[in-house]
Amino acid sequence: MTVQFIEPDRADPRLAVERRYTMLVGGRSVAAASGRTIRRESPVHPGLVVGEFPDASAEDVERAILAARRAFDEGPWPRLSGKERAAYLYKISQAIRDHAEELALIESLEVGKTLAGARSEMNNCADLWQFAAGLVRGLEGSTHNALSEHALGLVLREPIGVVGVVTPWNYPLVIASERLPWALGAGCTIVLKPSEFTSGSSLRLGELARDAGLPDGVVNVVSGYGNPAGQILAEHPATDMVAFTGSQRVGRQIGAFAAPTIKRVGLELGGKGPVVVFADADLEAAANQVSRSIFSNQGQTCIAGSRLIVERRVAHEFVQRLEGLANRVTVGDPLNPDTKVGAFINPVQLGKVESYVRAGREAGARIVVGGERIGTNGGLFYQPTIFTDVRPDMSIVRDEIFGPVLAVQQFDTREEAIGIANDTIYGLSAVVWSLNIDNALQTIRGIRASRCGINGQEGAAEMPIGGYKQSGQGRELGHRGFDEYSEFKNIHINMAPSRAWL
Repeated sequence: MTVQFIEPDRADPRLAVERRYTMLVGGRSVAAASGRTIRRESPVHPGLVVGEFPDASAEDVERAILAARRAFDEGPWPRLSGKERAAYLYKISQAIRDHAEELALIESLEVGKTLAGARSEMNNCADLWQFAAGLVRGLEGSTHNALSEHALGLVLREPIGVVGVVTPWNYPLVIASERLPWALGAGCTIVLKPSEFTSGSSLRLGELARDAGLPDGVVNVVSGYGNPAGQILAEHPATDMVAFTGSQRVGRQIGAFAAPTIKRVGLELGGKGPVVVFADADLEAAANQVSRSIFSNQGQTCIAGSRLIVERRVAHEFVQRLEGLANRVTVGDPLNPDTKVGAFINPVQLGKVESYVRAGREAGARIVVGGERIGTNGGLFYQPTIFTDVRPDMSIVRDEIFGPVLAVQQFDTREEAIGIANDTIYGLSAVVWSLNIDNALQTIRGIRASRCGINGQEGAAEMPIGGYKQSGQGRELGHRGFDEYSEFKNIHINMAPSRAWL
């Protein structure tokens, strides 16, 4: 059996629409001062332009930073009540719901992900804004009334200031929505810089926020390349924080750029997520979820379960289940409702995946299924791929491939499984499958990762996310997400005359 390929339909009328975007700076729709643009070609249909974005210079981004600075220092936003800020966030949430189909189509065309998957993501985005709005009115500091009989202590929560947010290309609006509502809810102002490959949905989000009545300069959206557009957000003395999601390599650079101004840096970087499957697990459910985690969105997901660590006595059976599922996956046209796996973001990323697969073969790992490009029209498609007979030192086990490539390792004891899971520089996500809840909890507690699951891997706005080790620093979502964008001021109130010093 081979993977089914669904040929992309170039005659689809949704492809004929010209999509040109402008940036949002200080409440105004603007082009790059130079007039230069970035033309995003479809990863599905070679040569077809699916989006055209302004190519911002350092000066363009500085204008956005200064607009955000004025909105914070002089505007009403940080001084509004929680109730007032929450009302704006609710409006933006509803605007995302009202435009969900438009936004989903933009992301499907630019990223290459399935339209069905993008629709689900837009619902998630709206939910994130709605959840954050619900928490804003409850933001609080604290009081300390046991300092002494004549003293009272106050701890005030204040917004950190102007925040630069740099987002990646794999989940443009989801990752923006995991950050912006919390930063805005805390009272900050924003300059958002999406990836140059997938800027459309973020630029539209800026317009929706403006149309919801958000004061000018509170949200600014610029498009352009990492250098200079992203770099200046980290370097500029008028930004108080930069939040970056992306690769380890660029994350290190962002930290270095931010260091001279000692600004806060939030980083969500790579992952090499372990999935531990015990013999007593529901193997059918586990196989279904493991395959979805690593193959959906073409494996271009930082929390994908890319390392399967399965108990030896069921390893052969479990891999057979995965092989059967991989062979049933439909790859191809992202706009076709039957497609499960779309196209890669660009030829460079597909070439990177191919080089890792080649290295795995040459190192002696065995390919159970996949390992090849698929399709004939020049689109960037790749088969779901599973490796067995891997060693811990292989690059397919150690490196984040960011493709639909699963490496299978085996274990005999819980301690061995935990050791294998922790044998990585990453610590972003982990999943354990076992019907013995005590065993599952003991295992997951031993794994050094932040975003964890037992018998499934689901996201929730209520739960904080972030990374251990070299997967990043800081936390987003939940109640703690507001702390990321807050400062805490200590006020000691003396209610008795001070004793004379001299």
